[in-house]
Amino acid sequence: MTDQNQWQNSAWGTGSSQPPAPGTPQGQPAAQPQVQPQPAAQPQPQPAPNPYGYGAPQPRAAYAAQPQGAYVTPAAPPKRRGWIVALVGVLAFFVLGIASIGSCTAVMTAPMTLGSGSSSWADTVTGDTVGIININGTIQYDGSTSSPEGLKAQLDAAEQNPHIKAVVLRVNSGGGVATAGEEMSRYVRDFSKPVVVSCASLDASAAYMISSQADYIYTGETSAVGSIGVIMSVTDLSGLYEKLGISVDNITSADAKDSGDGSRPLTEEERAWYQAQVDQINDVFIRTVAEGRGMDEATVRSLATGLTFTGIDAVENGLADEIGTLEMAVDKAASLAGVSHADTVYLQSSTSDLSRLLDIMGSTDEDTTSRALKELEDRVGLE
Repeated sequence: MTDQNQWQNSAWGTGSSQPPAPGTPQGQPAAQPQVQPQPAAQPQPQPAPNPYGYGAPQPRAAYAAQPQGAYVTPAAPPKRRGWIVALVGVLAFFVLGIASIGSCTAVMTAPMTLGSGSSSWADTVTGDTVGIININGTIQYDGSTSSPEGLKAQLDAAEQNPHIKAVVLRVNSGGGVATAGEEMSRYVRDFSKPVVVSCASLDASAAYMISSQADYIYTGETSAVGSIGVIMSVTDLSGLYEKLGISVDNITSADAKDSGDGSRPLTEEERAWYQAQVDQINDVFIRTVAEGRGMDEATVRSLATGLTFTGIDAVENGLADEIGTLEMAVDKAASLAGVSHADTVYLQSSTSDLSRLLDIMGSTDEDTTSRALKELEDRVGLE
């Protein structure tokens, strides 16, 4: 066997025997070449194992034939299963979220007791406190703090709690039902503790009638204040009915019983009748404001144009006392109560906060949820 074949067999591991080279006697070993001493070979770094399963490269003679089967098929790269882990995580998050909402709902819908059976947050305070009552939207009979029954419930709770030293009414309303405003103004007038009003963007008509009974009124420079007056609207749809071919046949116990129902115009007598009612209600409005603000009726009547005034003008004409913020109103209320420092609490029915919390849990809008949670957080103060 030649040196080349010996090297090839050792390198590629072939087991086949090769015929002896010509001129070499059979059975005699081939002459060994003289080996010259060589300097010791430096150790070469071993190649790192190939991560894809290929065999390490072997030296070979140029153009030497490759034995079949020497190539190793690379192993397939491992399949990535990250999406499965992510999917499992998302499902787990939703399951935990549903469980949390369910448990919160169970807790919040259980009977709540704040103090001795009271339905107001007034019973949660333990130190000197100023209660804040929001009067928002239309003045009407809806059970909220913008209604006689809702406002009275919170004023009564503040009256009975010795820790609540004064009340601030945060008003943002354009008015509403005259009778509801009359009742609410009486409740504010008869309240034994100091009451300060903080006007938001709008404090007009029946809402101002209520505010006029407070001990002090703060307003913004750009707030709309006043609009002392009364309106009664009667819609006549008879012309439209005629164009549409609709006829209305009213059967009444008196001629004026169907006045104002829209099926016919008012008669002159009916118009005069309703005008007298409006004037009478307006007199009550003017008298109430004059008494509450300590002004004479003639001055208030001159201001009863039905128009609003800016906060700046309202301070000048006497409908408000000072330009200021809600925080300033709280400080003023504490001062009138003889308290140097007081905490704050929003006074409203505890059931309304429960309903609000349940609405939050069902909300999908991130901004709405954030605002509502902040609102509930601020119930304990202005911080």
